[in-house]
Amino acid sequence: MNYMKLPKVYDPKKVENKIYNLWQKSGFFNPDKLPKRHKKPYCIVIPPPNITGELHMGHALNIVVQDILIRQKRLQGYKTLWLPGTDHAGISAQNVVEKQLKKEGVTRFGLGREKFIERMWDWMEKYGNIILNQFKKLGASCDWSRTRFTLDKEYVKAVKEAFAHYYKKGWIYRGKRVINWCPRCQTSLSDLEIEYEEEKGKLWYIKYPLANRGRTSVVYITVATTRPETMLGDTAVAVNPGDKRYKNLVGKQVILPLAKREIPIVADELVDPKFGTGAVKITPAHDLTDYEISLRHNLPLIQVINEQAKTTKETPLPYQRLEVLEARKKVVEDLKKADLIEKVEGYWHQVPHCYRCQTTIELIPSEQWFLKMKELAKMAQLPVKKGKVKFHPKGFEKIYFDWLKNIKDWCISRQIWWGHKIPLKGVPDVLDTWFSSALWAFATLGWPKETKDLKRFYPTNVLSTDRGIINLWVARMIFSGMEFMKKEPFREVYIHATVLTREGKRMSKSLGTGVNPINLIEKYGADATRFGIVWQIMGGQDIRFTEDNIVMGRKFCNKLWNATRFVLQQISNSKLKTQNSKPQFKTKNLTTADKKILGALDKTIESVNKNLESFRFGQAAHLLYNFFWHDFCDRYIEKSKKQNDEKTKKILLYTLLTSLKLLHPFIPFITEEIYQKLPIKDKEQCLMVEEWPK
Repeated sequence: MNYMKLPKVYDPKKVENKIYNLWQKSGFFNPDKLPKRHKKPYCIVIPPPNITGELHMGHALNIVVQDILIRQKRLQGYKTLWLPGTDHAGISAQNVVEKQLKKEGVTRFGLGREKFIERMWDWMEKYGNIILNQFKKLGASCDWSRTRFTLDKEYVKAVKEAFAHYYKKGWIYRGKRVINWCPRCQTSLSDLEIEYEEEKGKLWYIKYPLANRGRTSVVYITVATTRPETMLGDTAVAVNPGDKRYKNLVGKQVILPLAKREIPIVADELVDPKFGTGAVKITPAHDLTDYEISLRHNLPLIQVINEQAKTTKETPLPYQRLEVLEARKKVVEDLKKADLIEKVEGYWHQVPHCYRCQTTIELIPSEQWFLKMKELAKMAQLPVKKGKVKFHPKGFEKIYFDWLKNIKDWCISRQIWWGHKIPLKGVPDVLDTWFSSALWAFATLGWPKETKDLKRFYPTNVLSTDRGIINLWVARMIFSGMEFMKKEPFREVYIHATVLTREGKRMSKSLGTGVNPINLIEKYGADATRFGIVWQIMGGQDIRFTEDNIVMGRKFCNKLWNATRFVLQQISNSKLKTQNSKPQFKTKNLTTADKKILGALDKTIESVNKNLESFRFGQAAHLLYNFFWHDFCDRYIEKSKKQNDEKTKKILLYTLLTSLKLLHPFIPFITEEIYQKLPIKDKEQCLMVEEWPK
């Protein structure tokens, strides 16, 4: 091998596409085409990104983490399957196409359902796989031949099967309940699809006159509210039964201001005596807590806000058909005129917003489809309690259990058109996107058919995901696996860190604080980007991203390249033209420097294994960096210049090859490119199917 064939400077732009094509042509991403030594199955299903999505730093981190696991296991001789796919992203995808239609002066209703769905599929064909192609730029070694989509024909069959199963058991039912409603998306949302933002509002203290005072000297009871417009739908005032201030008022009637209806004063444990005056208005149609209280006290529901966030016909005449904020303004003005406002305070409170479009959520009564959760919640808890599903870090189990212990029936219907239509005659609604993605771990492997993949790869091994969807997705996948497969869907759940800005804030594309990984790849190369990201995963749940680490990754790649040039130069000037990948070294012939580098290499192999088994990716990257840069380059290569014999050159080549294997999961492109140039007799077709060091 003439080392001069290795360019002086490593240029990722000339290498990465070439190497990725080499991998794809080899077929080794497909477990069925791996060499014979790859026997024991190992599977990761990719958390399916939305078809509307583009690569961001959170995606990049998660993809790199999964690729590290898959590449290491492939090197260890496992029959690895990393199964990719995308989610149809019901609400967000429909919003994107509806915005396009708006520019054309058309609505989905104007088009009609059938033509609108055609437009959705046209959009999907054009843009739906952008993010998967970006994953390839990062070096993701997924089996693209098995790519799935939550609306492909076979997946649709799986969703119908799951729905029918629940329906026959009596676990799916239709009922009228107070639900979260997005006036912009015109659909219901589950509690987990709501994002709360702290906003500064006002707290109005309103006087509710007593109807029949009797012997009491009290003239009125004062309630505090952040939403005076909803008082038009009040059906009671509530106090805590332990609140002595109101003990003599429970059971009496008050006159609802403006509406001039009589409503009762009731006592209920859910009332917080420390909030406001300790007396609260009960509007069952527009508040979940109020709705619960109304069920216990048989209070009626009066809906005063509709699906368009306007007041309804059930409100008193002067306040009908107004926008919510208009109604609020008029109600407050009229209360002031009637001298029924005691005081107004500034008040910070959590306001619910749609997780897709950020519109303020309205709580309204609606006929929806629900899935009973009592038994499913028990199923989800069992495998985690028994240790069959382990969370890393373990602390996230608390979030998981807390939600399951306080779970409510799942509102699974959505009033949109893009998605899995509820398979019952005459029902126009579609299923919540998370209903279909809950089946991902086994539907992607062929369920409900008993396929070869399903038998071989289920349960899968690891799920790597974000902490924000532990309840939205992880819990639902676990109870789905237990219900349909009678086994947990994965054995370990790795909750990866959240990537923040250098200042510790959430990255936002709209605010200009996001970092595009594709730009980093273009500037520094995929390997430098991967190594710089992994370098920062040191166990904390937040990463303050800095590009400095990507620069460090590029320098490390250059160090690896230059060290390779030195080793190949030494070999080209010796009798050693090629050697076996596992040369034998006699201890008596080794110098102190030889023993040190081989000993350090053994310790590094052992430590890297332990760290990767424990999902300590950053620690593994730091170990490899320190070993290669300092132990190998700074010390041994410098010593080798003085030793300069055949045995030293064997050690140089052996240490380089072993380092390439250890580094391959982290920086796959450059390690594969170097491997292809090494003068090794018993080389594999690709480094990616070499044997992991022992």
